Amino acid sequence: MIKVKVSLRLIVSKINMPTVLKTAILPGDSIERLFIATQVGEIFYIRNGVIRTFLDIRPRIIKLGVSSGGYDERGLLGLAFHPEFYYNGLFYLHYSVAGTQGPGALPGAFESFMPNPCDPRTLNLRWINRETQYDHIDTVEEWILQPNGQPQKRRTLLNLRRPFLNHNGVNSLNFSPETGKLVLTTGDGGSGYDPFNLSQNDMEIAGKIIEIDVVKNTLIYNPPVVTRFNELPEPIQETLTVIAKGVRNIPGISFKRFYNHYIKYVGNVGQDLVESIFSFVHHKPIPVPQLIQASLMNSELDHEGFINFGWRGWEGAFPTSMIRGCPADPTLDEKTIAYYNEAVKTSVRRLQPLMSYFHKDPRPDKFGGTALTGVQPYLGNGIPDLTGSVVFTDLARDEGSHPPVRGILAYTRVQADCKLNDFSVIETDYNFGSRPAYFVSLGTNLDQSRLYLGVNGSMKVADFNQGTVFEIVP
Repeated sequence: MIKVKVSLRLIVSKINMPTVLKTAILPGDSIERLFIATQVGEIFYIRNGVIRTFLDIRPRIIKLGVSSGGYDERGLLGLAFHPEFYYNGLFYLHYSVAGTQGPGALPGAFESFMPNPCDPRTLNLRWINRETQYDHIDTVEEWILQPNGQPQKRRTLLNLRRPFLNHNGVNSLNFSPETGKLVLTTGDGGSGYDPFNLSQNDMEIAGKIIEIDVVKNTLIYNPPVVTRFNELPEPIQETLTVIAKGVRNIPGISFKRFYNHYIKYVGNVGQDLVESIFSFVHHKPIPVPQLIQASLMNSELDHEGFINFGWRGWEGAFPTSMIRGCPADPTLDEKTIAYYNEAVKTSVRRLQPLMSYFHKDPRPDKFGGTALTGVQPYLGNGIPDLTGSVVFTDLARDEGSHPPVRGILAYTRVQADCKLNDFSVIETDYNFGSRPAYFVSLGTNLDQSRLYLGVNGSMKVADFNQGTVFEIVP
């Protein structure tokens, strides 16, 4: 694949961690504006080169970075504008709620849980005492921009109890142009290796891609806090369908029109080996009442057309492995399959990735990645070499111990022969100087002809005013 070179045009700097970048046309306006949501709870938009505040919900957000040395994956995670936002003023938020801090489902297990294939107890853990053993509560809300220009909350769609502080999804709310429904991408609940196997359990809300029919009014304005679909009131169950399971953590879902269909692109963040991008066109979502009925009857669901990304048995195209250093040779690692039985069980039902890239890659023209942070199709003509491709970002290139840290911009193309795709680095000419530059988000405008990149000078959300947003230009 050809090497592509681009420039980064600075739009705004010295903001907090930019988690969502997307455009919308404000009611009464005539031009698309770029909206930027920060993890700490601010939403800005750019008008005539000036940054303006759209909404500030910082008081509603859980205290970030306190329990984990400044690092956090909670906060304001999703922002989506209703397809009719220009006319109805409706938009949607997903965030971690202030005052809901709990001790965690396995106290002290943030990112540190490791299964032991020799100890069945570690392979079959259950999340018990959920009402007291949890980390925080996430909420999905509907808001409206009032005629006086002030946003106001209208109702809560979901309240979700989460076991750990990580893997809550990011850029987690997007509207499907295919169905008109709100799509929520939620991670597996966190720690490492999905200790409770929530992502494969049909009743668990964690580790799924869910569609919410926002047209149906449930008349329930403050739903109960739940972890499982069967705990939801029936009117809410009837608004939900499940598109996919087997999700580890997702930087959103994106759609690309292809004749009369839409190709869906989903990035699944990896554990220790590999980052993966999946794509699918045809799928058969399962209504939540149907999922619950099958569970009550203990009957086998018709999974034909239901998407399964394979986690926790599979990490992309590989059986999920644990890596142990070799004492005799530090350059070598031993890789042990963590969940062999689950890898076998889900091997046929899972979707193969479109493209994967590795955390360690010896090939000279490739890179080692850390975590996938954005996936967007590019349909513009401004950068001809990228037209029709899928662009993605990774948090930080694995350079061993060579500072300063740099994120990665890269792209792939869809193969007609269905083979696993290759990918290529997109080179940027921007000089970040001696400061770290983590690539934390990737966004696009309404017709996918422009790309926006969110960069942060620190991995820690508690390090304020380190964020910068660029447009990716020729």
